[in-house]
Amino acid sequence: MLVGMVTVFAILLIVIYGSRLLITIINKIAPAEEKPAAAKAPADDTAAVRPVLEAAVAQITGGKGHIVGIKKV
Repeated sequence: MLVGMVTVFAILLIVIYGSRLLITIINKIAPAEEKPAAAKAPADDTAAVRPVLEAAVAQITGGKGHIVGIKKV
């Protein structure tokens, strides 16, 4: 029983350190890609979106719902 537990422990250590080594090698060979700079949205894009949202809300609620305000989350 002790031999089996030691064997499992040794295999787990080999897997852990082997994967750490593999990750290190891969990161040196192929470094992470840089994210492109996010395009800045126009400051007042709610003017173009508001009529579309109002139409969608009116259709879904049967004309009973109204938009009070639009806030980007």
